[in-house]
Amino acid sequence: MNRASAPERSRNIVIKPVGLEGMLGLPEASAGIVLFAHGSGSGRFSPRNNFVARALREAGFATLLFDLLTEDEAQDRANVFDIRLLADRLAIATDWVKHDRETAALPVGYFGASTGAAAALVAAASATRPIAAVVSRGGRPDLAGAALARVTAPTLLIVGGDDPVVLELNRAALAELYCEKHLAVVPGATHLFEEPGTLEAVVDLATGWFASHLPTEAR
Repeated sequence: MNRASAPERSRNIVIKPVGLEGMLGLPEASAGIVLFAHGSGSGRFSPRNNFVARALREAGFATLLFDLLTEDEAQDRANVFDIRLLADRLAIATDWVKHDRETAALPVGYFGASTGAAAALVAAASATRPIAAVVSRGGRPDLAGAALARVTAPTLLIVGGDDPVVLELNRAALAELYCEKHLAVVPGATHLFEEPGTLEAVVDLATGWFASHLPTEAR
């Protein structure tokens, strides 16, 4: 349900002990919370992730956009592609969510882009508390490696129809997943979904996936 007119609050947060900065968005009566794992060279201010996050909040989901690396860490390009490190940071953020009084009771979903999609899948595979759902946008789920077979969260892979190399990588990763899964191809979209209407298609797909896979009692 679209809740664009519902009141919304936001908080700037710092996730300790690492000191990761983030932005927590809280619509009224949230049905769940979606944590964003951005891709290489991006962060909590990613315009595309913020576009998706805004739409998810309008649909009644809380969102957390945060930096997976500190400023100093981001200067080392090796960290940007360290999937295990990025997954550990997502796990730390998930633990923060589960201890914050405003979000502790909410089921958790992950939205990953590019390398962040691999980090989301690795984090979901090793999560100590169930992850409700995972959505990947133009992601590299293949970089999750052996963790793919251990993912139990329902997983949606969204790829642009005009992004052939990443599309083939996603098809290969899909075969390695044994959870509920689906590959959605957005016609006419390239890797960054910059074409008119393509990011809106991502929003529709992601919102539907999260709404369908949150625990019934949460909705």
